[in-house]
Amino acid sequence: MERTAGILLPVTSLPSKYGIGCFSKSAYDFVDWLKAAGQTFWQILPLGPTSYGDSPYQSFSTFAGNPYFISLESLIEEGTLTEEECEEADFGCKANDINYEKLYKNRYPLLRKAYERSKISENPAYLRFVEENQWWLSDYALFMAVKDRFEGVPWTQWAEDIRLRWGPAMDYYRRELYFEIEFQQYMQFKFYEQWNKLKAYANEKGIRLIGDIPIYVAMDSADTWAHPELFQLDESHTPSAVAGCPPDGFSADGQLWGNPLYRWEYHKNTGYEWWISRLAYCFRLYDVVRIDHFRGFDEYYSIPYGAESAKEGHWEKGPGIDLFRHVEQRLGWHEVIAEDLGYVTDSVRQLVLESGFPGMKVLEFAFDSRDTGSANDYLPHNYTENCVAYTGTHDNETIAGWFQSITKKERKMARDYLCDQATPERLLHQPFIALIMRSNAKSCIIPIQDYMGCDNTCRINKPSTVGTNWRWRVTEEELSEELQKKIYDMTVRYGRMNWD
Repeated sequence: MERTAGILLPVTSLPSKYGIGCFSKSAYDFVDWLKAAGQTFWQILPLGPTSYGDSPYQSFSTFAGNPYFISLESLIEEGTLTEEECEEADFGCKANDINYEKLYKNRYPLLRKAYERSKISENPAYLRFVEENQWWLSDYALFMAVKDRFEGVPWTQWAEDIRLRWGPAMDYYRRELYFEIEFQQYMQFKFYEQWNKLKAYANEKGIRLIGDIPIYVAMDSADTWAHPELFQLDESHTPSAVAGCPPDGFSADGQLWGNPLYRWEYHKNTGYEWWISRLAYCFRLYDVVRIDHFRGFDEYYSIPYGAESAKEGHWEKGPGIDLFRHVEQRLGWHEVIAEDLGYVTDSVRQLVLESGFPGMKVLEFAFDSRDTGSANDYLPHNYTENCVAYTGTHDNETIAGWFQSITKKERKMARDYLCDQATPERLLHQPFIALIMRSNAKSCIIPIQDYMGCDNTCRINKPSTVGTNWRWRVTEEELSEELQKKIYDMTVRYGRMNWD
């Protein structure tokens, strides 16, 4: 078995001159850095355009890309923007933080200038892109243009004629908003042009991209607006139930996500056509696809629409292995990581086993003194080959922050398991990483913050909170040769080196 390793770093968290990580030179430099560190994988978070709260798991489209990722440096090189224009824009002054409010106010006007100077309608590559992607791009571009016309409010609050997609209203807005629609299509063209170039560069260097897709789409999305038949909506397109998670040891009220639930019987009757289209698209974008909340395909948690908390929900049966058999029959075998975290039942374990996909193991879950039964699944000596091991994910504390936050009893459990009572706490991230790197897991993916020994001020996301998430960025100075060598040495030591 080939043993591999990789690093988890969202694109947003890359160093950048203009306020947020993107497909600029820093992304290419990071690929080179990964290669020199002996890594095989770069795992990112979803790339879709984000809405309120800036979460990549709540996107305006499951197919579109986030315009924030378009490299302004590349547009300067093309001549559609000037360096002076980009330097004058205020994106915030902190190299390690993202100011989304300033990005929203100041990045789109620059992209609009670039569009207006681009003569994009004369570009054969653009025309080909629009034609090949019309099946999702047409609805998305119209959705975003109309959303801007209605000052950004959710589509459920639009005028009835366009909310319900009546023919005359669709024709009217397509005529009325022609250039706004073309601007949206231009941004998608530049996004995918730059992403494909970056992915090709990474693959040439032997670095493979792990993409991440949410199981659900946002209620306020082009997908839900354009295809209400796919979801549990009534005739007025109001949800009958929404998604979330039940109460557990981490959240007394559970999690109320609010995403519309799928009408699985409808999907089955179509041969899962929408899901096959979605996954086929993802398999072109990424080398490996991580599917978030995989257990929702076995059973999904249904919360009545309008409920105040997730306590009022109940479990419903999902499509199970039938969906993935249809996908494999149509698309062949592709590499998928099943995010099977949380409360895992025997039926979920069976679904992951039948799918053949590797599940996930998170070290931070291994020392929970409240639940030693499930914690045993996350102890590294129990890892099977067919899994991907993590110290933590984007939703977890950093490994250093986690060790500070757990109980004295749990710290002793972890120290005893490490057979290490001597390493200073500020350096404990190193033996914790080594612990999973020497496990049987086929692949190990480590958040860059854990290699750096960062505390929770560098955490990516704290579930069920808004306002401070998805903001952290690494600086160029922190991606040092010294850190690179430490990662390289550990990767060689545990037989996970990328020798390509």
